[in-house]
Amino acid sequence: MHRVPPFTRHAGGAADLVALDPDHPGFRDPVYRARRDTIAQIALAYRSGDPVPAAPYSDEEQAVWRDVLEELLRAHPALACREVLALQEVLPLDPGSIPQLAQLNPRLEAISGFRMEPVAGLVSPQTFLRYLGRRVFLSTQYIRHHSQPRYTPEPDVIHELVGHAATLVHPGIAELNSLVGEAAEVADDAEMKRIERVYWYTLEFGLVDEGGQPRAFGAGLLSSIGELRGFGANAALQQWSLEAMATTPYDPTRYQDRLFVAPSFTRMLCDVAAWLRLGGWRC
Repeated sequence: MHRVPPFTRHAGGAADLVALDPDHPGFRDPVYRARRDTIAQIALAYRSGDPVPAAPYSDEEQAVWRDVLEELLRAHPALACREVLALQEVLPLDPGSIPQLAQLNPRLEAISGFRMEPVAGLVSPQTFLRYLGRRVFLSTQYIRHHSQPRYTPEPDVIHELVGHAATLVHPGIAELNSLVGEAAEVADDAEMKRIERVYWYTLEFGLVDEGGQPRAFGAGLLSSIGELRGFGANAALQQWSLEAMATTPYDPTRYQDRLFVAPSFTRMLCDVAAWLRLGGWRC
């Protein structure tokens, strides 16, 4: 699954609320485009802090969720780190129907103080990351097109819930997200790029070593069966270095060709927290 950065949300003009690229799987599907517009309108009408309205999902969309989640959960025991597997029991996701943000938020807030709020339209990196500092994760609610259930060119609800929601209940992951937001509040453009890259190579595409084997904890890996099963063959695994991450560009339009492996989950939490608190992101 090729992805765009988690903070790039697309919307078009008034006539066509959501603008899809011509190569998008749903571009020529008027029913799908209308569904995307309906769900986008919910987000556009939403005011931060209010109860999150439910997104109406069709039977076809529910089937996509069931099929993709089943495949991901079969792969996770062998490829996700043990902390992630434990977190899936703390915030279980209904395998039969797409969970609503309003259903997940009470437990998420009670454990880590985070809540997920719907978003539509283009959100800048600064906006997305700054909301993290308020312990708000801006989440899409639409789901990928049924013709390519294993692929999405942008973050969808599967990515947000399977990848991010389950990990945000971990106090350490929640704290890292919050610290990223605090740094983004004061970072200039060059510093934002450093923060963005470290976010990408850890919270989106991070790996940890478990008994000599790399295991996934990043949301982009956890929510993509292609990325998850293929990272060993597609990516050169790099030694753990936050400075190397901060200076390494990435291409969000294809499978990642390099990933960084932390010595352990605890080491990852400690190192990234210290890097953020001590200003390692500053130029």
